[in-house]
Amino acid sequence: MSTRAVLEVIALDAGDAVAAQAGGADRLELVTDMAADGLTPPTRTFTAIRAAVDIDLRVMLRLADGFAAGDVDRLVGAAGELRAAGADQFVLGFLDAAGGVDLTAVERVVEVLEGCRWTFHRAIDRAADRDALRKELADLPGLDTYLTAGAAEGVDEGFPTLRAEARRGGEPGYGQTILVGGGLRLDHVPELRAAGIGAFHIGGAARPGGWAGPVSAEAVQEWRQVLDRP
Repeated sequence: MSTRAVLEVIALDAGDAVAAQAGGADRLELVTDMAADGLTPPTRTFTAIRAAVDIDLRVMLRLADGFAAGDVDRLVGAAGELRAAGADQFVLGFLDAAGGVDLTAVERVVEVLEGCRWTFHRAIDRAADRDALRKELADLPGLDTYLTAGAAEGVDEGFPTLRAEARRGGEPGYGQTILVGGGLRLDHVPELRAAGIGAFHIGGAARPGGWAGPVSAEAVQEWRQVLDRP
């Protein structure tokens, strides 16, 4: 069985996607409006990227900054439109005012996804009880990944949680892949790999010019090379 680490890169457009694939990305997370930490992109952006690359593509389902679901009917409509356009992997995650998972909103959106694979994003890092959230979501169809830094503040603070959750792999609520992102740096990789974590998510780290600039194939390639070291 392959032990190759998964590298996921945020893409805003087809140019980003082509550069990320050229640099060795395995998967893209497609969003718009990084000023709001990544929202659902227009369907036309998805179709342009899908035509430009052949690696896996996960599309964000999120209407506004923060982790409240907001208008669930709009979310369901957006998910349905993207599914009709050919999207088959997604990213989502909603919390209620108390910091618990908004299970009603999540279930409504997941129903429209018809079993597609999806990531519960960094809302888990703002949850009042991570363990309870994982167990509430454990049996939802398609959930195969948690994007997490282990802490709201980022990977530096989240290391203990990431290591602890990696050790629980296979327990109820802990069977999903841990995809580490949020303040992730290249120097974090060896320790995370040693903890048994094999999936990594980068956004700004792929853009030497910041979010106003495009993804750099060379920057992605540097991450690929570090991840592929024995």
